[in-house]
Amino acid sequence: MVPHLTTALTGPILELEQRFLDESARIEQWLRSKWQDHTPPFYGSVDLRNAGFKLAPVDTNLFPGGFNNLTAAFHPLCVQAAQGAVEKLCPEARNLLLVPENHTRNLFYLQNVAQLAGILKHAGLNVRIGSLNLEITEPTPIDLHNGHALLLEPLKRNGRRLGLEGFDPCVVLLNNDLSAGIPEILTDLHEQWLLPPLHAGWSTRRKSQHFAAYDDVANEFAALLGLDPWRLNPYFAVCEQINFHERTGEDCLAGNVDMMLARIRAKYQEYGIDEKPYVVVKADAGTYGMGVMTVHDASEVVGLNRKQRNKMSVIKEGLEVSSVLIQEGVHTVERVEEQVAEPVVYMIDRYVVGGFYRVHGGRGKDENLNAPGMHFTPLAFDTCCNQPEYGGNPDAPPNRFYAYGVVARLALLAASLELERTAPADSLVAA
Repeated sequence: MVPHLTTALTGPILELEQRFLDESARIEQWLRSKWQDHTPPFYGSVDLRNAGFKLAPVDTNLFPGGFNNLTAAFHPLCVQAAQGAVEKLCPEARNLLLVPENHTRNLFYLQNVAQLAGILKHAGLNVRIGSLNLEITEPTPIDLHNGHALLLEPLKRNGRRLGLEGFDPCVVLLNNDLSAGIPEILTDLHEQWLLPPLHAGWSTRRKSQHFAAYDDVANEFAALLGLDPWRLNPYFAVCEQINFHERTGEDCLAGNVDMMLARIRAKYQEYGIDEKPYVVVKADAGTYGMGVMTVHDASEVVGLNRKQRNKMSVIKEGLEVSSVLIQEGVHTVERVEEQVAEPVVYMIDRYVVGGFYRVHGGRGKDENLNAPGMHFTPLAFDTCCNQPEYGGNPDAPPNRFYAYGVVARLALLAASLELERTAPADSLVAA
């Protein structure tokens, strides 16, 4: 069953989706060739925005925490993709150690951990969960909303290998984005795959590096299909040396906002788009929708009041914001039950395995939906989004979701390039 989705059913986005359908064989061949040269991240999720004239990624997460929001229909796809991903790295793998965030009180997040562990168990692995939380000093069961329990165990370092008491894994899978930094216990592991690699964590990763890689991917893909890459790609700029409390960097921020809005206006005029341009200013590192503001005019980022400065200055783990991404705002025309929505696509290895809508009844089409008050509606549909309905209309659910899957995989390819480019010189890159 497909959630009731209201969207723009006329205009250029349908032409874009039709192009994807017409060129699906060439698209899949091109992507397949790229994965021969680049290693996909073990998993990832991509936030998309469908403006009715543009379909673009606005964020890519390499430590996805919403597997509990996927419909059960996608479980077999997840299992099959996980099997392939693990077999490529460690064909004889038996044991996998899953390392989650320290959110021992966030039961929704822990349901994600349980769902992820279930996928990996069905992929033929012995899975146990080791916590970085120093309060976990012995095996600790945590009751979940669904009546099941999750067992968290303290990590144990044995020389240059990481495991648990009596458990030595081939693969260590992080579901912790390392916002607080890289714990010493995760460093210098020997003959174990640590996925994603440490430099994928937010202690070192930057969104601007990802979107620079996405620029390259989108330009090449657009040239392949004869498209304007802007239809798939949000403009962006970066301001470093920002201190919101001390109000330093305001000139850089205002100048880039003004320049970005002018570029967007020019594109809107080119395509005859009657919308108000906006940009999103967000912390260059970090997640959970923190450190984000919507801006329609450069004057809005000058002389921020105390509440606004406090909101923008600190992100997850209390880290100070010192660099921001100024990203073209992409309106969303999608609605689920009359509430503003955006699709989030989940991938394991190079395969789309599901997704959901992030829905927010209190936000507008030009606002960040990753905020308190949001909820999730599964992308439940009759056929997988890897299988378009060639005889159907572009707005038929499988075809719309196929378009989502194409753009999400472009972002995943950009993530693989990003990890290659930012890998430490002495590291073995394992995405």
